Amino acid sequence: MTDNAAYELAQVNIARLKAPLESPQLKDFVDALDPVNASADAADGFVWRLQSEGGDATDIPVFGDSRLIVNLTVWRDASALTAFMYQGRHREMLTRRRDWFERPAEAVTTLWWVPAGHRPTVAEAESRLLHLRTHGPTPYAFTLRTSYPAGASEPVLGEVPEGLGCSL
Repeated sequence: MTDNAAYELAQVNIARLKAPLESPQLKDFVDALDPVNASADAADGFVWRLQSEGGDATDIPVFGDSRLIVNLTVWRDASALTAFMYQGRHREMLTRRRDWFERPAEAVTTLWWVPAGHRPTVAEAESRLLHLRTHGPTPYAFTLRTSYPAGASEPVLGEVPEGLGCSL
């Protein structure tokens, strides 16, 4: 039996901006970043989020694409993450995501279990997302819809096909 307290749930999602962050089209999104991040920081079950000195992650590169932004967080469990995602300010942002982000053509969100105290890197998150795109949900990289219990997991053997980077 796995000790669930020994693990925390890492989550990454990426989005391709429809316009530069400084544009009038993204003003409401940019204005909401600090309040939404503050509500995440205070949420039950929240552990950590990736951020630069600016307090968010909008200037942290992902997949070498300047139009992509990344959200990388760690939570106590899927229940805590889900509770945050679908209520309050974050829910309001979700309803407007098509105003700010291009519609994705492939998976842009993945979850995986990490040892308690581990803080995932962008490279780790990119690897997990590419794994999900290549193999579908596995214990190594999964979704809220198809999740797996906490515990050690290994990637499915096999190469990630060339050119499978980010093509949102």
